[in-house]
Amino acid sequence: MEIPRHQIRAGFTDDTVTVYQAYHPAIGGPAVRDGRFPSSWKRERMTWIKPSFLWMMYRCGWGRKENQETVLAIEITREGFEWALRHACLSHFNADVHADHDEWKGLLRENPARVQWDPERDLRLRPLSHRSLQLGLAGEATRRYADEWAVSFTDVTPLAHEVRALVEAGDLEGATHLLPRERPYPIEERDLDHLRPAPE
Repeated sequence: MEIPRHQIRAGFTDDTVTVYQAYHPAIGGPAVRDGRFPSSWKRERMTWIKPSFLWMMYRCGWGRKENQETVLAIEITREGFEWALRHACLSHFNADVHADHDEWKGLLRENPARVQWDPERDLRLRPLSHRSLQLGLAGEATRRYADEWAVSFTDVTPLAHEVRALVEAGDLEGATHLLPRERPYPIEERDLDHLRPAPE
């Protein structure tokens, strides 16, 4: 079955959804140890969360890029995740969604979250035809993320390295078996209408 171009896929339970971020060990280590972001984590900056493990691997180079050596799986509440989606707008102007640039700029001012759809990646980190969600949080959304939504922090760097080793050894089947399970996220289609640009 063909995967829809703009579809949210994630690991989730009845109450939480898993997102990924990669940090310097000085941030990632304390976050895992204490179950919260350390004081050195900058709340005033936009933070991007990614439900796709493989897109995170593309972004952080399997945890080998500088300042992205610790890959975290962060469970957040589904209530918070969906709040962010409802209070998000596209990070770039799109004529199929916005009446004009002024409307889009107004949405940027009003909403504390941003959405980008980037090409999903395969095990060799090559782009696929369907997209992966990136959700940027700023202001109120960042505070809620850190103080209310984050339920647990898990260091999945060893998993990233193990999957990469299998891919480099040519064992794609073995690597696939290790990937976190990601399914279409159950959300009303109309709740994403303001975040789905028309196909290119």
